[in-house]
Amino acid sequence: MENGANDSGNALLFLTDAQLRKGIEAMFFAYRGFTADPDRILEDLAYGRAHHRAIHFINRSPGTTVNNLLAILGVTKQSLNRVLRALVEDGLVRSEVGKRDKRERHLFLTDAGEELERKLSDAQRDRMRAAYRNAGPEAVRGFRQVLEAMMDDESARRYAALKDLKG
Repeated sequence: MENGANDSGNALLFLTDAQLRKGIEAMFFAYRGFTADPDRILEDLAYGRAHHRAIHFINRSPGTTVNNLLAILGVTKQSLNRVLRALVEDGLVRSEVGKRDKRERHLFLTDAGEELERKLSDAQRDRMRAAYRNAGPEAVRGFRQVLEAMMDDESARRYAALKDLKG
C-alpha cells in the first residue's frame, strides 16, 4: 500500500490516473442509469432534464418564487421562462402572484404535476435506495462527501441554500 493507495478505497491519500479514470467512468455510467428512467418519461412528453429539475425543486419547496428557482438552478431567466411556460401551459405548474409583492410569481405543482414528479422520482429513489443499502452507511456518508467536495463554490452555495427549504 504505497503512498496510502489501494483499490479498495481505504485511506486513499494518493490516486493514480487509472484510479481516477475508473471513478470518472463509474460516475458517467451511474449518471446514465440514474437519469434513464426519467429521460424515457420526459421524452414521451417532449420535455428534457431542465423540466425535471424545475419540477423537482418546485415540489421540494411549494410556493418558491421564480427568482429563487433561478438561483437554485443557475440558469438564465430566458431558459427558465421557456421551461415554466411549457409546464404551466400543460397544466403541471401553476403560478400565483405574490401577496406582498405583486411582481413575484410563486410556483406550485398541480395534481398532474405532482403525479409526474412522483413518476420521475420514484425510479431514482428506488435506484438510490438500493445502491445505498448495498453500499452501507459508511459508503453513503463518503459518497456524499465526495460529491460535495466536487462542487464548485457557486454550486456549493446553491446546495447549502437547499437546507433552508422545506422537505
